[in-house]
Amino acid sequence: VQLVESGGEAVQAGGTLTLSCAVYGTALSGLSVGWFRQAPGLEREFVVRSPWRSAITDYADSVKGRFTISRDNAKNTVTLQMKSLKAEDTAIYYCAGRWKDYGPYDFWGRGTQVTVSS
Repeated sequence: VQLVESGGEAVQAGGTLTLSCAVYGTALSGLSVGWFRQAPGLEREFVVRSPWRSAITDYADSVKGRFTISRDNAKNTVTLQMKSLKAEDTAIYYCAGRWKDYGPYDFWGRGTQVTVSS
């Protein structure tokens, strides 16, 4: 299984950006997925998760109301739409997948850089 992120770039504060995560080697419909991010000098942090058994998503408080995760099972792609971006959203964003809806993630992408300038 491989996860490949794309869409990261430099944007101005207040702008919008959409990240994509293409899933290879398995059907997205059977995979629980999530997005994480890591800012320079900080630990990787949770952004959002989307269980495969449920339509209920779970967002970090810092992004709630601004970020939206969506799944396109036909295209085997997960997207993360990010609005009202802030400088503190600057980070490398990682897509992750797991077979269960809990526990550690089994697969990770290499990440895509998002830089928000104020």
